[in-house]
Amino acid sequence: MKNIVILNKKLKPKPSIVYDTYWKFAKERQNIFFNRLNDGCYPWSDNLILNEYKFTNVYRASDRVSQYLIRNVIYRGSQEPKEILFRILLFKIFNKIDTWEFLMDQLQGITWENYSFKKYDTLLLELLKNKVPIYSAAYIMASGKSAFHLDRKHQNHLKLIEMMLTDDLSTQLIQSTDMRDGYNRLKSYPSIGEFLAYQYITDINYSSLTNYSEQEFTKAGPGAKDGITKCFTDLRDYTFEDVIKMMNETQELEFERLELKFDTLWGRPLQMIDIQNIFCEVDKYSRVAHSTIVGLSNRTRIKQKFKFIEKEKIDFFFPPKWNINNLIHNI
Repeated sequence: MKNIVILNKKLKPKPSIVYDTYWKFAKERQNIFFNRLNDGCYPWSDNLILNEYKFTNVYRASDRVSQYLIRNVIYRGSQEPKEILFRILLFKIFNKIDTWEFLMDQLQGITWENYSFKKYDTLLLELLKNKVPIYSAAYIMASGKSAFHLDRKHQNHLKLIEMMLTDDLSTQLIQSTDMRDGYNRLKSYPSIGEFLAYQYITDINYSSLTNYSEQEFTKAGPGAKDGITKCFTDLRDYTFEDVIKMMNETQELEFERLELKFDTLWGRPLQMIDIQNIFCEVDKYSRVAHSTIVGLSNRTRIKQKFKFIEKEKIDFFFPPKWNINNLIHNI
């Protein structure tokens, strides 16, 4: 494995019963991904919890919203740096496909060159007036009112995007030295905390603006911290980020130890963003599988149940620099 960061800590974390569940969950959830992709019959697993509740894919880039971002937002349209960044930021701040498609339809294209605060504000207000949600519930983002002093959340966020583009953030990111540098540049803006900065820099790195390794930097979000707390009884000398790095380094050994055949993403091993993401999902999974073990948030139930609905198949497409798109149909 490339770009491994070896941890030289004296005292490693003490695993709990949930630790092995982490690897078993990753293996079975990835099996579901491939079973579904290969037109397997529903249900795609014998695991009752995975069949009943909704969980994201093991690889972050495989999820529906990430796939839409990569194919329809990043790589469709001008590849001029400011235009790429504008599209990514606009999509991710709302993180809702319906909002993006509404704006695309009404504006007949989304470009920074033709951007107008008034036009975008008017269209978004129209949705709100009709009680149509414009934000995804996946991320909770600060309103930005303390920085931009506008009444509506989306108005402040449009101003945030304007600030980033006016600062020529695209050039700064192109010139950034590594993912941590890019992350810190994003985190310096109002309303962008640690979690969102890490998510956004990962999304930007799907584009041609940057070419960071996903193995060089990580940041544990609230859900991941909950999952880590459940997987270990004591972190000892390790930080949450150290644990993610450790899991990333030992993934092949742990699957082998548990005699689990884990199918990678066409040869691409789990990256640290994926390891972090799985901790979030294992936090949810263990609310049912290990109900007596509590995390930091003390949440006890999984909110979203899975409902099988026949949907249009996703034509999977990943950042070309990963060199796996030509392998997708050669399983």
